[in-house]
Amino acid sequence: MNDKQVHLFFERLRAANPQPTTELHYRSTFELLIAVMLSAQSTDVSVNKVTPGLFSKAPTPLAMLQLGVDGVANHIRTLGLFNSKARHVMATCQRLVDDYGGQVPDRREALESLPGVGRKTANVILNTAFGHPTMAVDTHIFRVGNRTGLAPGRDVRAVENGLLARIPAEFMQDAHHWLILHGRYTCTARQPHCERCPVSDLCDYALNASPASD
Repeated sequence: MNDKQVHLFFERLRAANPQPTTELHYRSTFELLIAVMLSAQSTDVSVNKVTPGLFSKAPTPLAMLQLGVDGVANHIRTLGLFNSKARHVMATCQRLVDDYGGQVPDRREALESLPGVGRKTANVILNTAFGHPTMAVDTHIFRVGNRTGLAPGRDVRAVENGLLARIPAEFMQDAHHWLILHGRYTCTARQPHCERCPVSDLCDYALNASPASD
């Protein structure tokens, strides 16, 4: 995929969805942080089922600490790894209260220092909450980057670096959401829906799978 095709790729995704955003439900940066932490190895749908009850009881780090590990775990027990997630949530809330005045920091180093927060989660928070042009590479974006030829890479960091290098600046703010949604609903893992894909004529996979390429 050349630079002109990359530009057209994102022009079409923007035309189809001018204001993309996360499918996680949240009302504050803190709630977004907790929801993203809970989404590890869980779907956004499953997280959205448990967070209303949790956030109604604990909308702030201090209130979350008052719930305790068992209280948090009880709210999220339908999620995979709920016990370890509850411990990470509590440890992160303690750090937010002790070191950041109960506020979520807007610096990568500070975010990645929080228990249970890695580079991907930090990128989501920086992008969605603070408007930084970051790229959080999850399984969907990793697949889309490799399958389409947009940014092939053997690991998530290679794909992240490739996307940051190739995506024009005008698209960077929303590119993370466009690519996730594209991978979740169109360029799906088992069988991509090339027949209804708005960028199939630009995609390495679709072009190579086409009878015309035989």
